Amino acid sequence: MKITDIRPLTVYNKARGRNFNFVKIETDEGIYGWGESGITGKELAVNGCIEHWKPLLIGEDPLRIEHIWQRLHRGGFFKSGQIQMAAISSIDIALWDIKGKALGVPIWQLLGGMCRERVITYPHINGDTTQDLINDAHRAIEQGYKFVRFGAAHTIDGILEPRRSGSDTFDRTQSVREAIGDEIEICVDFHTRLDPHDAIRVANLLEPLDIFFIEDPARSENPDAYAHIRAHTNIPIAGGEELSTKWEFKPLIERNLIDYVRIDLCIAGGFSESRKIAGWAETHYQPIAPHNPLGPVSTAACVHLCIASPLVGVQELPSPPGDMPEVFSGEPEFKDGYLIAPTSPGLGIEVNEEAAAKHPFQMASNPELRRQDGSVTNW
Repeated sequence: MKITDIRPLTVYNKARGRNFNFVKIETDEGIYGWGESGITGKELAVNGCIEHWKPLLIGEDPLRIEHIWQRLHRGGFFKSGQIQMAAISSIDIALWDIKGKALGVPIWQLLGGMCRERVITYPHINGDTTQDLINDAHRAIEQGYKFVRFGAAHTIDGILEPRRSGSDTFDRTQSVREAIGDEIEICVDFHTRLDPHDAIRVANLLEPLDIFFIEDPARSENPDAYAHIRAHTNIPIAGGEELSTKWEFKPLIERNLIDYVRIDLCIAGGFSESRKIAGWAETHYQPIAPHNPLGPVSTAACVHLCIASPLVGVQELPSPPGDMPEVFSGEPEFKDGYLIAPTSPGLGIEVNEEAAAKHPFQMASNPELRRQDGSVTNW
């Protein structure tokens, strides 16, 4: 079997206000695979990497997945950054899809088989006011979710002042906890918006509320920031969604600076790299909690990894599958807050390219936040 073509396909999802960035790899035996990349807002840059690699990949054996991964990652001398790793991720996922289809088995079977039959998920809930947030939490619970997740507070006009954000985040979380009771888990995403001393203050306020975890309490550039937070709070910490290689995960895992490992398969090298990170995390008793704010290919990839991984905390799932049924089919089944193990060969996802063409790429970027003085702060 040989690769005959590789091409990006970007689909704009109006409901989510973002592009889903896919890649399709075709072979001379008629078997093809779908992959997806992360780094929302940089789709053209990711696709540029893929165009550069196209001449290298055509004619390669798609079943030599690790060889291709190593060639793309370090064959061109310069080490891979986030953009290049996002492109590698999409290619790697597509190659595993091809291998699963060629062998007639779901990808989780290739990763060692079933460790669990279904994967618990958490949704995104939102609201400009506390009551709006509570109402959205009840909506998610009615859909079957056993978790809710929301971000650190900021004003409607995009201003985030750390002390006010901390107090507002605690007030909102306390109100949500009182409204939904103790049986529903709560995740609070700091989204790298706070500096360590502010994150510690908020974490200590939240600790009595029995939070499942706080997510990304500090920016990811300096692992010592996590060490500082870890030393001053007992609340469980999740992190890693911005990281793109096992080497970047090394200090967080090896120094036990996080409790839940937020691998993004569409940034961190696809299945080939993510399964290594997951195995490494297992040696430190750290469950994975895959980052998945993207499209159906990402969702399916996360499910396959979780089904085959012995330590899983929860998988991100902003909303139940099925919001673009004219484009995507074969998405994992969602039932009672869980995604059920797929049974189709490969990923199980199909993309209707004719329907996808009606939702072309749109120039879009992530929101931005500011401090009261006009300076930049993380979104």
